[in-house]
Amino acid sequence: MQRKNVRKVFYRRQKQAQNISRQAEENIDKLLLGRFSHLVAVRRFVSGWVVLWLLLALITVYQVENLSSYYQTVKAVPGGIYNEGVLGTMTNVNPIYATNLVDTSISRLIFAGLFTYNSQNQLVGCLASSYRVDNTGTLYTVKLKPHLTWQDGKPLTASDVVFTFDTIQNANAQSPYYSSWQGITVSSPNPTTIQFKLPNPLASFPYNLTMGIIPKHILATYAVSDLRSANFNTTKPIGAGPFSWEALQVNGNTPQNANERVALVPFNHYVLGKPKLNEFIINAYANKGQLINAFSSGQLVAVAGLNRVPSQLKNDHSLHVQSRILTAGDYVFFRTNDGALSDTTVRKALVLASNPNAIISKLGYQTFPVNEPLLVGQLGYNPKYAQVTGQLAQAQKLLAQDGWTKGKNGMMVKGNQQLSFNLVTTNTSENRLVARTLVSQWKLLGVDVTPVFESANTYTTTLQNHNYDMTLNGISIGIDPDVFVYWDKSQYDPRSSNLNFSDWNNNKASLALEAGRTRLNPALRIIKYQPFLAAWQSDAPALGLFQPRFLYITSQTIYGMGDHEINSPAGRFNDVQNWEISTAAVTDKKVKS
Repeated sequence: MQRKNVRKVFYRRQKQAQNISRQAEENIDKLLLGRFSHLVAVRRFVSGWVVLWLLLALITVYQVENLSSYYQTVKAVPGGIYNEGVLGTMTNVNPIYATNLVDTSISRLIFAGLFTYNSQNQLVGCLASSYRVDNTGTLYTVKLKPHLTWQDGKPLTASDVVFTFDTIQNANAQSPYYSSWQGITVSSPNPTTIQFKLPNPLASFPYNLTMGIIPKHILATYAVSDLRSANFNTTKPIGAGPFSWEALQVNGNTPQNANERVALVPFNHYVLGKPKLNEFIINAYANKGQLINAFSSGQLVAVAGLNRVPSQLKNDHSLHVQSRILTAGDYVFFRTNDGALSDTTVRKALVLASNPNAIISKLGYQTFPVNEPLLVGQLGYNPKYAQVTGQLAQAQKLLAQDGWTKGKNGMMVKGNQQLSFNLVTTNTSENRLVARTLVSQWKLLGVDVTPVFESANTYTTTLQNHNYDMTLNGISIGIDPDVFVYWDKSQYDPRSSNLNFSDWNNNKASLALEAGRTRLNPALRIIKYQPFLAAWQSDAPALGLFQPRFLYITSQTIYGMGDHEINSPAGRFNDVQNWEISTAAVTDKKVKS
């Protein structure tokens, strides 16, 4: 009986399972398989929306890319490493000694002066906040800006300024600026004030205060006679300029292939503002070919020291070429106290027979002629006293009246003397062009001139010793018309700096120079300079040619760099704290709707 009941329960549960299975199949057919056609429709609906959203996203991205130019601009931003190549070698970057292109470039970046020049080439304060001159015109009082520091963190005070100029005035220091500072008393009544007492008024004096200041706390430990050879000048100088010394790397095993790499980093406390570049590297090349190759291969951002754009770069239209006209003049200086050039008539004939305009037309850049000891447009310049050139027939007549006749070789002779001279200059492409053009012009006059092209180092010695008949050389004149050091009779003393390259000794001219530089009233200065200009025109101690340029080539745009006239090649760094080479896309804060 019990077994029968178990069997009934089993059959009943089996039947229940079959019913559940059948119902499940019916539900699957009804609820799933029967709705597949609906799922297809849903899939199409969903797919349509997905495609629509993707299309909207693509359109948005496209619009953002194409409209970004309307609300984004590419702007210069801080950063980047500036590699500049300079032709020459580093010898002494101390500002009281620096003279060549490499030295003055590095010195200008490391050291700061009381005053500097702005982007319009106007004198403005740097370490100094202001100056005033008393009623006598002989006492200048300069105030320093507050909280000045050296790059080693030490305070910069008036005692450093006094130390700088006292050192220059010491003959044992052997500074080339020695003669310019004689007779001037420099004192410091307090840590932020410097007084300069001059023996006579000097209108150009403020322009002398751009000299880099040197640190007393470091250099006072040296004997003055040892200062020129101090390690400070070449291993780790410390100044207050826009960049501080980081490292020096020297390559090359001969003077001909020497390459010096000086790495500089921004000085955070530079008085005119921290530079925007991350690093500034000066690469000095003794070999011009190596300099050009380094620039051509992209190792350098800029190159300085060339007279012309290299032939291999002339077709590179991506370059930026600047011809920065210098407030300087290229002249041929005649030795007026030796040989036939001591004859004023001979010098005047050489001037008349020359044609500076023909030379300027061959230079390959636009510049201004120089026909007086002052520059065109400068205070005191008067076209009345401009040299007369391009008059060959008049020059020949002048020599004939002076007793010169043509010899068998076509050259002018008088007795046993022939008009034969050397013309010495540095060996650059521009100087070769100028010298050879002058030689051909003077040959038509019957004057035999031999050009002599010397290396920069050799020429420096030649110039110092005045070992030439004529020399083609450029002199820095600057904004102020004080050219005393080049033409006053006191400046050709062999014991001095010898900047009177013509050895010109004219009492009337010297008196006028001294009178003009000691007048603070511009109108009075102009009047006082007139006898000097007249004497210079009459005596012809030199032949004026043109204002030279400083050629600066960069591989890209340098933001913040001006393109105005400068007073010296180092003047390219007047606004270096503002230079930028990196760029980024920046969104404008205000977008016009």
